[in-house]
Amino acid sequence: MRDHMEYRKLGQTNEEVSVICLGTMNWGEQNTEVEAHQQMDYSVTQGINFFDTAEIYAVPPNKNSYGKTEEFIGSWFKKSGKRDDIFLASKVVSRSDRYYARGGDEPRVNKEQIKYAIEGSLKRLGVNHIDLYQVHWPDRKTNFFGPRGYTHDANDVAVEIEETLEAMQELVKEGKIRYVGVSNERPWGIMEYLRLSREKDLPRIASIQNPYSLIMRGYETGMAEMSIREKVSLLVYSPLAMGVLTGKYLGGKMPKDSRFDYSKRNNDHYNPEHAQPAIREYVELAKKHGLDPAQMALAFVNSRDFVTSNIIGARTMEQLKIDIASIDIKLSDEVIAGIEDIHLRMPDPIS
Repeated sequence: MRDHMEYRKLGQTNEEVSVICLGTMNWGEQNTEVEAHQQMDYSVTQGINFFDTAEIYAVPPNKNSYGKTEEFIGSWFKKSGKRDDIFLASKVVSRSDRYYARGGDEPRVNKEQIKYAIEGSLKRLGVNHIDLYQVHWPDRKTNFFGPRGYTHDANDVAVEIEETLEAMQELVKEGKIRYVGVSNERPWGIMEYLRLSREKDLPRIASIQNPYSLIMRGYETGMAEMSIREKVSLLVYSPLAMGVLTGKYLGGKMPKDSRFDYSKRNNDHYNPEHAQPAIREYVELAKKHGLDPAQMALAFVNSRDFVTSNIIGARTMEQLKIDIASIDIKLSDEVIAGIEDIHLRMPDPIS
């Protein structure tokens, strides 16, 4: 058992979650149930007590693998008997064209659909409650999943955040969830969730799950202050920019069985041509200091004072071991200075 995993408090709760969180979205597509169980077995021996999943997983989302990841976690809980050792997070599908998630209806985060979704997740997971239940992305039209700028749509009719929170409140009272979180949210949405919680005595969001990495540091502008001052924990996803920061795609390479080889989904976003100079410099900086590029990138995320947990997602056990061991890496002042120099010259090459 790893005796030096680090833990941080989740939001304003009294829950201590591991700084390294086990991401699960490959399970059911690139990873089998056996491989998923191996990853969970190993992770708990390393002190990880935090798993993150979603009803829409596995990824890339499709009708055939919808819910598979939760099923794999559920079978592991049944086999291992470790449900009580894990702080379990999942997400409810938001407004999208994933009609198969709602039996033919358009997914929305209204009361009816949230209640429908939670029952499916609980059944697949084989549990009586989920510790952290997150809105996977906003119901309203806003700039998440890539766009830098916001374009207002005056005709957009979104489910009111108040209704979403009222639904979550009912689930808390029923004992089906313990805490509420959001994902892929923007500043206005966060402050609206907090305002409604305060004024309407509704559940207070404990966390926000957004992307953050060496080549995607937009969270630092405004949102980081919000996380710290309001105690809304940032749970980082894509800390390696879908594996790009390992350097394995440099020079146009496409390693067999890699994420982008398996599915070209998000390749243009996380691995665009214009980002290659920055990616190359970060990889070269790591090698110059005798560091694994992936571990340097993860250690940087781990070190941020506005980050509570860093969600890693690995295809192989070798990758998983490297990623978890990033908790042991403390970057020197010289490495940090090198990172900041690259960032100054090539800030946020992907949105």
